[in-house]
Amino acid sequence: MAVLLAGVIAVITLVSMYLFSVEAWWMPPYISEYGQAYDAHFHLTMIICGIIFFLAQLGLAYAIFRYRDRGQKVSYSHGNNTLEVVWTLATAVLFWGIVLWGTHIWASVHLEAAPSNAVQIEAWGQQFAWYFRYPGPDGKFGTIKPELMKESSGNPLGLDLTDQAALDDVVMPIVAVPVNRPVELILRSKDVIHNFFVRELRIKQDLVPGLENRLHFTASQTGRFEVPCSELCGLGHYQMRTFLDVKPEAEFNSWLQENAPQY
Repeated sequence: MAVLLAGVIAVITLVSMYLFSVEAWWMPPYISEYGQAYDAHFHLTMIICGIIFFLAQLGLAYAIFRYRDRGQKVSYSHGNNTLEVVWTLATAVLFWGIVLWGTHIWASVHLEAAPSNAVQIEAWGQQFAWYFRYPGPDGKFGTIKPELMKESSGNPLGLDLTDQAALDDVVMPIVAVPVNRPVELILRSKDVIHNFFVRELRIKQDLVPGLENRLHFTASQTGRFEVPCSELCGLGHYQMRTFLDVKPEAEFNSWLQENAPQY
């Protein structure tokens, strides 16, 4: 039985290594400036974890085979404190090394300021829908008042229409951006924590009630990409999804004009 178990573990280990090495379930091609760095870091992490997994599982299979019951006298070991200290320190150094190596990628998305020519868009999450607000031709976001938020009256974000800057604000259930132009997202939540995630952009950020989170990106390819809420936000979480439409700039400008409010 021990020989069979050792063989099964070895086979599962080798098959797992093969499946990961062929990248059968790799992520879709990236469309942002962060994609190459994120993918390279992810690949490095997978290689390191794969080597550790391979050695650990084959070591387990060897131990089961080597010390199987063959009718010999039972013996035991108290272990080796030196080896335990060495591999614990090695694990800590490796873990923190990977984290620090990737910190600059995360910081470039979340901490660096967006370029001055970036298109500003507010992304609002609520149970269980998305709303995106554009400042309109005047380039200014209008005033918002929580007491005016009412979906049934067509004012889900509570725009104060007595403010001239709010009259041309465009509010849409999907988000469209121009290709090859910087975009700054201002993330807000109306109720609970939500999450904005576009796998092709390689960006993911929480929307937290009472906080304003920002991130920026430049999409390099036109197309439609799914935007699911990837933070469990209630019973209807599964249906909270929208789409990112990356358009040529002229088409994006026409889209904004077509959806401009009529007051």
